[in-house]
Amino acid sequence: MTITPSDPYAAYSALRLSGPVHRIAGPDGSPSWLVTRYGDVRRALADPRLSVDKRNALPGNYRGLSLPPALDANLLNLDPPDHTRIRTLVTRAFTPARVVALADPIRRTARALLEPVVREGRADLVAEYAAPLPITVICDLLGVPEEIRTDFRAWTDTILAPPGPDEARAAIGAMLQFFGDLIKSKRSTPGDDLVSDLIAARDDADRLTNDELTSLVFLILFAGYENVVHLIGNATLALLDDPALWEQLLRDRSLLPGAVEELMRYDGPAPLAIRRFPVEDVEIGGVVIPAGETVLLGLSSANRDAERFADPDRVDFDRVAGGHLALGHGIHYCVGAPLARLEVAIALEALLDHTPSLSLAVPRSELRWRDTIRTRGLLELPVMTKTERPDQ
Repeated sequence: MTITPSDPYAAYSALRLSGPVHRIAGPDGSPSWLVTRYGDVRRALADPRLSVDKRNALPGNYRGLSLPPALDANLLNLDPPDHTRIRTLVTRAFTPARVVALADPIRRTARALLEPVVREGRADLVAEYAAPLPITVICDLLGVPEEIRTDFRAWTDTILAPPGPDEARAAIGAMLQFFGDLIKSKRSTPGDDLVSDLIAARDDADRLTNDELTSLVFLILFAGYENVVHLIGNATLALLDDPALWEQLLRDRSLLPGAVEELMRYDGPAPLAIRRFPVEDVEIGGVVIPAGETVLLGLSSANRDAERFADPDRVDFDRVAGGHLALGHGIHYCVGAPLARLEVAIALEALLDHTPSLSLAVPRSELRWRDTIRTRGLLELPVMTKTERPDQ
């Protein structure tokens, strides 16, 4: 069964029908177990027997992305008690008030990014809107100086889709140096930003180690950038695919919060949760998975499971919000979920306000997707922002 980037959902549907758990080659080519059905995926996400710590993988069973220790000690590689300690510190710094305070800056950024798009009448909405919006938000959140943000985005894009191993290593090295300098600067001169708050955060006289802090900033950057880019792009495309949905939101903006949840469920940014390694033999969906083998939890597949969501291949703003797994579940639920929701809602609202006649500028079949099952995102989204007037 081939999972194609342009239409993975047909393959997920077939896999769910044929069984709850399948032996596949994972994204790194190593053997993995793929869990496909909603109930099994949701339970597994909260199962403490499924570790994210790579030290629990069988030797040679998992290769994955190789990062230096200063970037690898992040929440996606840690189990309790270290995960609990660090997540508690992050939660104390990443407060609801901090997220709410970002709303107006996000609106201003969205409006500014759309000005040239509206003026030109055509745009690649990924390159000109969906990508620069979250990188600006994350840089504001972390306290990254304006003059370094272009490099910051270039490094991030290179690591996400490296032209080759040398370029990836160079980008990781440059980013590691930058984070080291940023943290050193914030230690000596704290600001009103998340990095400064994380440096000051304590839990019973404990604080983040330098590697933990660097890894955490790295994770916030990547999760906050990559996932939101794809959320905005995928959600916009889903609305353009069905003009009736677009018209619904044009008429009634109060639908936006529920629409964001439904669009996340329908076409989320992360097809798979971070890989797990059983610390003991574990039965999932009637299949016994040996300790140490790689388990992949199919978030996108679970979100289209008809046993949980009626008519799952249709976007329905009247669907009862919640229950989807696009941002995870359990102790590894996305720590930045409130900010992601806010960014997507504001991004869509700005499009509705400033480009009410938005439409695709190319045939749907010509759209290109990232060639990976790790992420679900468009390479570009060519759009027209206004219809032709009779006098043109």
